[in-house]
Amino acid sequence: MSSNSADRRTQAQTSVIVTVTICFVVIALLLTGLMAHVVVTMTRSANKIDDARAGHAAQIALAAFASRLSATVTDNAVWDEAYEAVGSVAAEDWAYDNWGSTSKDYALYDGAILTGPTGTIVSAYRKGEPFEPRAYFGEAFNRQIQTAGKPGQSPLLSFFKTEDGVALVGSEAVQPYHTSASVSRFSVLTFYKLLTPEVIATLSSEHGLDGLRLQDGPPPGLLNTPVKDMNGTVMAYLAWPSAAPGSVVFNEVYPYVASAAAILVVFLGGVLFVGASEARRLHRLAETARFQANHDSLSGLLNRHGLLDFLERSEPSASSMLSLYLIDLDGFKAVNDAWGHAVGDALIRLFAKALPACHPEIVAAARLGGDEFAMVQVGPAPHGEIERAILALLVEPFKIDDRTIEVGASIGTAVRTDDIASLELLRRADMALYRAKENGKGQAVQYDLELDRERQHIAELEGKLRSAISTGLIEPAFQPLVSAATGEIIGVEALARWPSPAGNISPEIFIPLAEKSGLIDALGVHMLRTSVRHAKDWSGLALSVNVSPIQLCNPDFAAQVIAVLKEFDFDPSRLTLEITESVLMTSPDQARRSIDHLKCSGIKFALDDFGCGYASIGALRQFGFDRMKIDRSLVSGVENAVNGIEVLRATISLATALDIPVTAEGIENARQAAILRETGCDQLQGYLVGKPMSARDISIRLLHEASAA
Repeated sequence: MSSNSADRRTQAQTSVIVTVTICFVVIALLLTGLMAHVVVTMTRSANKIDDARAGHAAQIALAAFASRLSATVTDNAVWDEAYEAVGSVAAEDWAYDNWGSTSKDYALYDGAILTGPTGTIVSAYRKGEPFEPRAYFGEAFNRQIQTAGKPGQSPLLSFFKTEDGVALVGSEAVQPYHTSASVSRFSVLTFYKLLTPEVIATLSSEHGLDGLRLQDGPPPGLLNTPVKDMNGTVMAYLAWPSAAPGSVVFNEVYPYVASAAAILVVFLGGVLFVGASEARRLHRLAETARFQANHDSLSGLLNRHGLLDFLERSEPSASSMLSLYLIDLDGFKAVNDAWGHAVGDALIRLFAKALPACHPEIVAAARLGGDEFAMVQVGPAPHGEIERAILALLVEPFKIDDRTIEVGASIGTAVRTDDIASLELLRRADMALYRAKENGKGQAVQYDLELDRERQHIAELEGKLRSAISTGLIEPAFQPLVSAATGEIIGVEALARWPSPAGNISPEIFIPLAEKSGLIDALGVHMLRTSVRHAKDWSGLALSVNVSPIQLCNPDFAAQVIAVLKEFDFDPSRLTLEITESVLMTSPDQARRSIDHLKCSGIKFALDDFGCGYASIGALRQFGFDRMKIDRSLVSGVENAVNGIEVLRATISLATALDIPVTAEGIENARQAAILRETGCDQLQGYLVGKPMSARDISIRLLHEASAA
C-alpha cells in the first residue's frame, strides 16, 4: 500500500512536470509568434504611417505650388495702376512691359495673358513670345476667364493639359484695391506655370519626397497623388517610391530579434528545470490565498465574502431549515475606549473561539467586521434555544490581562426559504439586528415582513418630508414668552408644525426623521427663514428658534444663519437660538466654534431642557449661555414630587449664581406660575400664558395688548 502511494505521488509529479513542460513550450511558441507578429505589425505600421505622411506631403506640395501662383496673380491683378492701364489705349503695351516680357525667364510663371471684360485677348505671351491661349489650353480656358472676371473673386486656379505638359493656370480680375460695386466684369489677368522636372525637383526637395516625378498614368509599385483639371478629371499623377522606414529598421534589428529568440529558448530550458517544484509552491500559495480571502485575519472565522460563499453553497432541506444569526456586541466600543484596541482584539478572539461551539446545529460562524458576528444554523432547534445559547456565552465576564470585561449582545435572525438569495437573507438578518439594537441592549429580534413595511413607510414619510420642506408646507407656530413680572409678551418661540390631511404630524416623529435622513439642515434653514420673515414686523419682540445638535455641528451653520438675517434685515440681537444639552456632550468643539461665531454677530443662545440631561456647571460657563430654559419635568415636579420645589429652587439658584436668566416652560396652572415667580424665573412659557398660535394670531394679540396699554 505504501508502494502504491509512492507510485501515485510519482505519477502525479510526472504529470505536473509534463503539463508544465507542454505549457511552457506552448507559451514559448505563442511568445515567439506574438513577437514576430508585433515586429511585422510595427514594420507595416511604420511603412503605412510614412506613406500616409508622404501622401499628405505631396498634397501640401501641390497646395504650396498653387499658393505661390495665387499670390503672384493677386499681387499683379489687385493693383490700382494696372487697373487704370488695362482700361487705356496703351493696355497691350503696358501688359507686355509688365507681364509679357517678364515671362521669358521669370521663376514664378511661364506665361501671362490679359483678356478684356468681353473675353477678348489683349495680350498673351509665353516665355516672352506671343501665343494663342485658347489653342494652347483648349476651350476650358474660356470658362476659367468667364468665371474669374467677376468682381470680388479670389484667384481661380486650375490644372490644364498642354502640349508642353501639365500647367497650373491662375486667373483673377484686374481691379483696384477698392472695387466699385457698379462694375459687373473686369479684365482678367492669367498666369500659368508648367510642372517641369525642375519644378518637381524643387517640390521634392522642399517636402521630403525623394524620387518625386510626374507621370501620365497610375504608376505601378509607387505612391501617388492625382493631378485633376477643373472638371475633376485626372490628367496626371505625382508619383514617388515609398521610403519604407519600417522595413529598413527591421533589417537593422533582425540580428537582435534572432538573439532574443535564442535567449528565450535558453530561458525556457531553465524554467522547465524548476517547473515541478514551482507548481507545488504555487498550489500551496493558492490554497493560502483562498483561505485568507474567505476568512477574517483576527478571529479566524469566515469573513463577509466567505459567509456569502458558504450560503450560496448551502441549500435548506425539507427536514431542516437554515437560519442566519447576526450578533452585535453591546458595550464593545466602551471596552476599546477604556482598555485600548489590544484588549478589544483579545475579546474578539475569545468570543470568536466560543461562538461556533455554542450549539451543535451551528454549521458556520463569521466575523463581518468590528464587533459584528454571524452564525449559520441548520436544524430543527427553535430560535429561542439558539439565542439563549449565544447569550449564555456572555453571562460570565471575560478575563483578559487581569481585567474583567463584561459585554452583552443584540441578535437579529432571518430564516432562509428556497426563493431567498444570500444577500437578501443577510439584509433581512441585518434589519432584524438593527431593530434589536433600537429596542435596547440584550435583545433578539426575528425578521418579519413588518420590518420591511416599516422601512417602506419611513422612506415614504421621508419623501413627503422632503416635499413639505421644499414647498413650505411645514410652518412655524409661535408660543408666547411672557414676562414673569408683568405678564406681557416679550418674545415668541417658533415651533415646527406639519399639517397633513390625516392631522398634524408630530415634531417628535418628523424632526428625528429629518436628523436621520440628512434633511435637518434644510428644515432648520426653512424654519429660521420663515420665522424671521413673520417676526420681522413684530417690533421689539424677541424670537427663539430651536436648533438641532446636528445643525450646530455643521461647519456652514453659522454662515447660513447670518445669511438669513441679512436677507430679511433682521436685528441679530432679537434672535435666540435654543440648543439642548446633548450637543455639549457629542461635539463640544464644533459647537463652541459655531456659538462663538454667532455670538459675535449679536445672536443669543439658550440652553433648552436644562435638568433632564448631563450638562455640567463647567459646560455652562464654557459656552456662555445667555439664558437657561428649565425642563418641564422640574416645573411639574413642584406639585408631584415631595422635594420638587427645593430641586427647582436649587436649579434656579445655580443659574442666578452664573448670572444666567431663567425661562420656565410647561406652565399649566397659576400655582406653578406663582412658585416660579417666587423662585426667581423672569420669563414664563406654557399653556397658561399662551398656546402655540399662528403668526396672524400673534399679531392680533400684540395689537390687543397695545390697545389695552
